Amino acid sequence: QVQLVESGGGEVQAGGSLRLSCAASGSIFSINDMDWYRQPPGKQRELVAAITNGGSTDFADSVKGRFTISRDNAKNTVSLQMNSLKPEDTATYYCHAYLRTRRTNPVQSYWGQGTQVTVSS
Repeated sequence: QVQLVESGGGEVQAGGSLRLSCAASGSIFSINDMDWYRQPPGKQRELVAAITNGGSTDFADSVKGRFTISRDNAKNTVSLQMNSLKPEDTATYYCHAYLRTRRTNPVQSYWGQGTQVTVSS
């Protein structure tokens, strides 16, 4: 069984910073992409940032230059450093990973339970 557990959410004033972390645990053979998504109140879930197991990154236009994503392949963790936060960054943030539980198993999608980020003006 695989679990993705996020931590680091909270409330911060506009202009502040937060760092989210996600740890994948359980029966994991390999992890491909690890991503952060967010879902603002009343809106659809959207991709915020992604990182491949080789370290290539991609960001939503709305967070470019403010957020960075990093991962530790040895520890199966991914982090999202969020700087210059804006009220519109308020959302539930979800960790996501594509991974295999065994060498012969197909790559599957796994989600964390989400962590709330609230940015006040």
